[in-house]
Amino acid sequence: MQYMLLIYSDEKTWSAMSESQIKQVYKDYMDYTHELAASGALMGGSELAPVATATTVRVRNGKVLTTDGPFAETKEQLGGYYLIDVPHLDDAIKWAAKIPTALNGAIEIRPQTDNQAANKG
Repeated sequence: MQYMLLIYSDEKTWSAMSESQIKQVYKDYMDYTHELAASGALMGGSELAPVATATTVRVRNGKVLTTDGPFAETKEQLGGYYLIDVPHLDDAIKWAAKIPTALNGAIEIRPQTDNQAANKG
């Protein structure tokens, strides 16, 4: 089963961190990513650019509307993700709990849908 681990944190915390703290967080992420890859569960992942670089697209009455930034103001922003393939949700929870941002942010776990089953209907 494939699960998307969505990483949410408050971007403002980064600006309050020292350079050595930021380097430690990146090291923690590299260690985690290597462990996840070594397990065979890692399918993909990426850090995302800051939310200020986002563009939101809506189509209303046949017109494409774009706005800068995210769809809604939130305290925590989506900062990255991992796509993993593990047998059960319990396994996904274990991996999510190891993500460094879980200590001060939130990790949302979303199962991927079975597109083949959905397309058969």
